Amino acid sequence: QLQASGGGLVQAGGSLTLSCATSARTFSGYAIAWFRQEPGKEREFAAAIRWNSRVTVYADSIKGRFTISRDNTRNTVLLQMNNLKPDDTALYYCAASSTIISSTLRARSAYRYWGQGTLVTVSS
Repeated sequence: QLQASGGGLVQAGGSLTLSCATSARTFSGYAIAWFRQEPGKEREFAAAIRWNSRVTVYADSIKGRFTISRDNTRNTVLLQMNNLKPDDTALYYCAASSTIISSTLRARSAYRYWGQGTLVTVSS
């Protein structure tokens, strides 16, 4: 019901756009987030966007380089990643949450539905 795609291999300084395709009927009104996980590490929050796109939240590590957006007519959430660094190498997951509390958008526990990961590898 959540399908992440767009990962790949890119050189440092390059760009990638990840896409999360959602099921319109299931996720209408839901916030969508991207999390990422490096091997052997905890899954960490990257970015989130509310249904109406009026609220977006970013982790400090990606602020200014990544942009999250959504097109509800196409049931798609994008993560535009610019100026990529080797530290951005990870499996990227999209997730959906019904939370209406913006302060909880960074919390992994707020997300009930998860897609499979898409691998982003940034070479130095």
